[in-house]
Amino acid sequence: MAVKIRLRRGGKIKQPSYRIIAADSRSPRDGRFLEILGFYNPMSTPATIEIKEDRIRYWLERGAIPTDTVKSLLHKKGIATP
Repeated sequence: MAVKIRLRRGGKIKQPSYRIIAADSRSPRDGRFLEILGFYNPMSTPATIEIKEDRIRYWLERGAIPTDTVKSLLHKKGIATP
């Protein structure tokens, strides 16, 4: 099983908000997930990013692969990714 750290969409029409999750790479975007790792709201000014750093590091140590978008969010928060 390959684990990815990616975004899961929520919110209303034209007002997206996202949860940062760890999920099996085969599951759909808004399908089953393993754990909620944070929150991202691009609609607020400035954009809100809340991340559980210890859990992100846990999943990265176990081989989870962040998507490009999540990797850029982690970089903004100062969390190094492999």
